[in-house]
Amino acid sequence: MQELLAHYEAYLESELRLSEQTIETYLIECRIFLAYCQREQEDYLNPKAKDIINYLVDRQLEGLDQRTVSKIISSLRSFYRFCILEGLCGSNPCETIEMPRLKRKLPQVFSAKEIEKILSSCDTQTTAGLRDRALFELIYSCGLRVSEAADLSLDQLFIKEGFVKILGKGNRERLVPLGEHALFWLNRYLAQARPALNQGTRNNFVFLNRFGRRLSRKGIWKRFKELAQQAGVYGKVHTLRHSFATHLLKGGADLRSVQELLGHSDIGTTQIYTHVERDDLKNYHKKYHPHG
Repeated sequence: MQELLAHYEAYLESELRLSEQTIETYLIECRIFLAYCQREQEDYLNPKAKDIINYLVDRQLEGLDQRTVSKIISSLRSFYRFCILEGLCGSNPCETIEMPRLKRKLPQVFSAKEIEKILSSCDTQTTAGLRDRALFELIYSCGLRVSEAADLSLDQLFIKEGFVKILGKGNRERLVPLGEHALFWLNRYLAQARPALNQGTRNNFVFLNRFGRRLSRKGIWKRFKELAQQAGVYGKVHTLRHSFATHLLKGGADLRSVQELLGHSDIGTTQIYTHVERDDLKNYHKKYHPHG
């Protein structure tokens, strides 16, 4: 079973080229399901759709929400597709199982003042603070995912040309312009803070921790949480990406351009930000219209 999961992991990485986070989720859910099959003495290579449904019901009794159930179905559906390719089973028991209907949740967005409060919380007189200012300026100015910022290497920065090359989901590349603020703080960080953090390790990642290694996603989450608390602002680091998209649309950018900058393969994913915009319009109408 462990050998099968190892082959499956390699398939997710090399064939499907999924993100590190998605691979981790798929493997966790598959391990939980295979352990369940062992306890129930079921053949995990030949389950029926009803067996999967029973398993999902058991998981829902643990208090899982519909979004997590969707992740479980996606994970198992992918696993059994792999098993079919390997000739281990003849059919996919998850193909006939419908995904639960998810209520679309509007993303949280920071105001420009809230973002300024968070960024101003970075103590730029220190090495770590200067790194944090450059890091979160870049995430907001370019709409980066946390994983994209963590994996960013020096050869992806084109400072003189004023853009950064991002390797996003599915290894899709996109070029994103660097704004004035991002350029200013990146230049300061690269000149003053990064050499001190690097400690002669010749590490090629842009953002480093105090040991001279790549600043991890968890490290980025932790630093942002601390800065947001200092600023008295509630939100996650991914909210910076949501804010980037929403502020562009409010400023008059067209949806297709925002899609390209975010690296969305489907414009339908980008359209959620237009709902946030409409929500603001409703508030403006209610506040300013005589019959609002």
